[in-house]
Amino acid sequence: MFDAPARPAPLRIEIEVSADAAAVEGLVLAAFGPGRFAKTAERLRERARIAAGFVVREDGRIIGSVRLWAITVGGEPALFLGPIAVSADSRRAGLGADLVQACVDHAGDTGILLVGDLPWFGRFGFRPAPDVRLSGPVDQRRVLWRGAGEAAGAVLPA
Repeated sequence: MFDAPARPAPLRIEIEVSADAAAVEGLVLAAFGPGRFAKTAERLRERARIAAGFVVREDGRIIGSVRLWAITVGGEPALFLGPIAVSADSRRAGLGADLVQACVDHAGDTGILLVGDLPWFGRFGFRPAPDVRLSGPVDQRRVLWRGAGEAAGAVLPA
């Protein structure tokens, strides 16, 4: 009689804890490189506080992460999503989409802003936010919003 091969345990999204910070930063740096520090989105994250973070672990190693940052858009409370990072050896498994969905679920009725590709993020209900103003250069076509109503105004840390 042959034993059936063991199936790998399904990966779960977990809430990021403070002990995860160094591993998350390492994962983000590996995914985006030092060029990420020159982006307008990074300037906003430097001044905002983390509202929530999510990680995916495999065999104790963090292989995916995403954070939500507390911001205001036009004076109204909102969240800024990003960056989403998945280890190179774990890409194409849908983990990025799972992490975005965790953010959407966590946000509830709170609006979420991000800078990204509409064809990819549109499936989560994100749409262009042409009236949102970030303090720095950004491709306005990549500024996306998910929430009730239209987003307009300046984006600031909360």
